[in-house]
Amino acid sequence: MIEPTESNPLKVILADDHEIVRAGIRRLLSIDRRLKIIDEAENGQDLVDTVSYHKPDIVISDIMMPKLNGIDALKKIRELKLDCYVIMLTAYEDSFHLENALEAGADGYLSKDINAKELIEAILDVIKGERVFSKSVVRLVKKKSANSSELDATPVVITKREQEILDLVAKGKTSQYIAEKLFISVRTVESHRYNLMQKLDVSNVAELIRYSILKRTSS
Repeated sequence: MIEPTESNPLKVILADDHEIVRAGIRRLLSIDRRLKIIDEAENGQDLVDTVSYHKPDIVISDIMMPKLNGIDALKKIRELKLDCYVIMLTAYEDSFHLENALEAGADGYLSKDINAKELIEAILDVIKGERVFSKSVVRLVKKKSANSSELDATPVVITKREQEILDLVAKGKTSQYIAEKLFISVRTVESHRYNLMQKLDVSNVAELIRYSILKRTSS
């Protein structure tokens, strides 16, 4: 885990096609010297190139940008195999963009109405291995689930091992990482993931993560 300090701050890259928005984020983050903005990008392609060059610790990116949107840029960043966390900071609070971002490997999904304290806390939580979401996004997840057949009365029994794997999947960890972390084979991890998806009647990782969000916020 990264331990940011004033002498060794987290390297941050901002991406948004509006300069005034980037200026606002710069101002919000400037109050914490454990964070250092090292570069900015005004479109998705520039973001990928900038991340490839600087290899930052954190990327804070909008979704709707020219040349390449934030989610497609995120997919390309993940292909670089860098140890880099990516938080989507967007005005789009809908399940379509949320689930696409999670499928692409986003470590967080925050609303642009977030304040400085919340944004800084979210960044520090992400580097601890947590996935972060605005309260409004969590409400969206709850509302969608409440209107679906996922929240029926049938009890679902999840084993301790399955819960461990669910928690790690929700943090964006790969099957290889989970296998090494839990001292089991990749095939065993995949088997548990399959069983979880069957039990919870979900079809992809984004829906598994949505279930994990619901469980965490209702406990």
